[in-house]
Amino acid sequence: MKYIIVLPDGVADVPIKELGGKTPLEVAKHLNLDWIAREGTTGWAHTIPSGFAPGSDVGCMSVFGYDPRKYHTGRAPLEAAAQGILLKPGQVAFRCNTLTVENGRMIDHSADHITSEESAQLIKTISDRLGSDEVRYIAGVSYRHLTIIDGAEFAKTECTPPHDILDKRIDEYLPKGPGSNVLRRHMEQSTAILKDHPVNRERIKQGKRPATMTWFWGQGTAVSFPPFQQAYGKKAACISAVDIVRGIGTLASMEILKVPGITGYFDTNYEGKADYALNALDEGCDLVVVHVESTDEAGHMGDVRKKIQAIEDVDRRLVGRLLEGLKQRNEPYAIMVVPDHPTSVAIRTHIAEPVPFAIYATNGAKDAVTAYNETAIKASATRFEEGFQLMSFFLVPGTKGTG
Repeated sequence: MKYIIVLPDGVADVPIKELGGKTPLEVAKHLNLDWIAREGTTGWAHTIPSGFAPGSDVGCMSVFGYDPRKYHTGRAPLEAAAQGILLKPGQVAFRCNTLTVENGRMIDHSADHITSEESAQLIKTISDRLGSDEVRYIAGVSYRHLTIIDGAEFAKTECTPPHDILDKRIDEYLPKGPGSNVLRRHMEQSTAILKDHPVNRERIKQGKRPATMTWFWGQGTAVSFPPFQQAYGKKAACISAVDIVRGIGTLASMEILKVPGITGYFDTNYEGKADYALNALDEGCDLVVVHVESTDEAGHMGDVRKKIQAIEDVDRRLVGRLLEGLKQRNEPYAIMVVPDHPTSVAIRTHIAEPVPFAIYATNGAKDAVTAYNETAIKASATRFEEGFQLMSFFLVPGTKGTG
C-alpha cells in the first residue's frame, strides 16, 4: 500500500460575506478533491490542542502524527532543524521576520514576500552589525529567518506572531517579560540599519514594500521526535518549500525531497511536487507528505479571490496529477487531504477550529459525503478530538474514529 498526504496549509475557512456566506472551498471548483471525498471517507480533526496558539508548527505536527502536547517546544526549533541546526542546552531559537512597519503599524508580515536573495542580504547586514557569539542571525527562505540566542530565560519571553496583528499598532505587541529588553533593542536598532539599505532603496524604486524592521516570535528550545518509521512502520518523505514543515519532517527522520521551483507562494511548482512524490513512492517510500503554502498566504493577505485560485491550482495541478499517477501504477494506494488549521480571510490569520479531512483508499470505506468543503463534511460522524490520531486512522483505512 502506498500513501500520500496532501496538506494545503490553512485551506479551511469560515463563511465570507463577499461570497454570499460561503467559504472559499465552497466556491472554488475542485473536482479532484470532491472525488476523494465522494469516493472515500471524511471527517474533522482538532489539530490544535486546547491551550495552543493556532499555528502551522502545532497543526502540522498533529498532521504528521505527533502529539504537540508531548513534543512541541516552539516554532523556531522546527525551522532550525530544517537547516540542520540542533539547539544546545540553554539555547533558544526565535523566528525572525523581515517585515514592513510604517508609522508604528504592522503593514505586512512578509515585506511584500521579499525574495530570499534580497532578504538574505538584509539579514547579513543585521548580523554584521548586531550579531555576536550570544546572538546569531541565520538567513532562511524569503522573509522567514532565525535568531539563536544563548540564555534559557528567553524561552519565557512573551512574543506575538506578526501575521496576527496586521494593520494594528505594534506598541502593545512588542516582546515582554524575561529577555525582552534585548529583543526590543535588536528590533529597534534594525529599523535604523534597514532604513537606507540598498536592497530597500531598490525595492522602493520598483514599487515594492521595503523591509523596515526585524520581528522576533515563535521561540523554543531543543526538540526531538521518534522516527516516523519507528512510530508508524512506514518509510516516509516530505515535500515543502517552508522550513517549519521540512523541519518536522527532518526531526521525524523523513527524506526531504528537494523539488526545483517550489516557492511557498502562488508561483510554486505544483506539477513538480506531484512528480517527485510519485517518484519517491516508486523508489521505495511508503508515504509522502506534500505541503502547499499558497492557500495559507492568500488567507493572510485577506484576498478571497487569490485563495480560491490557490485552491483550484492545488486541485488541478497537484491533486489531479497525483490521482492520475496513482491510478496508472495499478497498485493499492490511499490519499488524504487535510489542512493544518483554518486561515480566515476575514481576519487574515489562523483560527483554532477543527479541520476537514477526506481520505480515499482502494477497497477502503466510503461515507455519504459528496464534496470537500466545510458544509458538506458537517454530515460526517467521524471526528478526532486529538488530531495526531488521524495518522493512524489514515494508515489503517476503514477503521473508526474516536466518535
